[in-house]
Amino acid sequence: MNMRPRALGLAAAVAALVLTAAGCGGKQHDQAGKNAGGGRITIATGNTTGVYYQLGGGLGKLISDNIEGYRATATTTGGSVQNIQGIVTGDYDIGFSLLDTAGDAVRGNGSFTARQPVEALARLYPNYTQVVVRADSGINSLADMKGKRISTGAPGSGTEVIAKRLLAASGVDMNKDVRAQRLQLPETVDAMKDGTVDGLFWSGGVPTAGITDLTTTLGGKVRFLDITPQLPTLRKEYGDVYRRGAIPASAYKQPGDIPTVIVPNVLLVKKGFDPELARKIVHVLLDHQPALEQVNPAAKEISVGEAPNTTPLPLNPGAKAALANRTVMA
Repeated sequence: MNMRPRALGLAAAVAALVLTAAGCGGKQHDQAGKNAGGGRITIATGNTTGVYYQLGGGLGKLISDNIEGYRATATTTGGSVQNIQGIVTGDYDIGFSLLDTAGDAVRGNGSFTARQPVEALARLYPNYTQVVVRADSGINSLADMKGKRISTGAPGSGTEVIAKRLLAASGVDMNKDVRAQRLQLPETVDAMKDGTVDGLFWSGGVPTAGITDLTTTLGGKVRFLDITPQLPTLRKEYGDVYRRGAIPASAYKQPGDIPTVIVPNVLLVKKGFDPELARKIVHVLLDHQPALEQVNPAAKEISVGEAPNTTPLPLNPGAKAALANRTVMA
């Protein structure tokens, strides 16, 4: 099937959809009505210049167009931790999360004081840890961030989780040794431009619109750090959820690929989410992947083979059945 005309239409429609949804802020449907065969589905994403927000809007449009009786909308959030908390409390139905944060949730550690009842619909694309500093900051490594003004990500975000861990792996205490600015990406980009922040952490797909804006506007006044020297320490402490990757030079028009640490993303629901609806959502996600690629190229890295690999998160039974079927057919 040729998906391209529809994909282009989806990309044009997503902006209006997510801007409308951004004002909704939380649960918009009756759970009993949804389980009866229809209702509204709220998708927790991230900030407005991140990939979660773009793909969440695209997925919402696809669900609305392809699953009868349902209307899905994306809402802006602080990121992974907030998304998981909101899924558990019932404010959101579906949410994006980094796998390291989601692993903390089901184990009840890190940002979570108890085990959280969440399960996965699918593993998605990898998030690339993007550490950018001003060229005049004197920062050549993570250890050099001591005493500097660093945006460590919004409170409740997966970015904040990995920023803290990377700094600790460099012998830097995020809460004591840096002048941490807990900003969302749009505010971070503005602060980098006006020189009130020396560097930033961002965990997201590539390209991320906010980082594109920053590198395009400032050019050689900013540069990326290679953070892979910290990878062995991260893996020793937290396991192989952290892997080596590279930000392609073409993503932000850099002189060469940038070595970095990558973490998978997952799509989450609360434990007990309707298996039949989960099955349909997984099929929509994979059947219409080319349309999501038109929304953001990060969706190209969603793989049928990798989608079931959500350990330590259990898969929703409906999602598991859908993915098993897709794997056999692949």
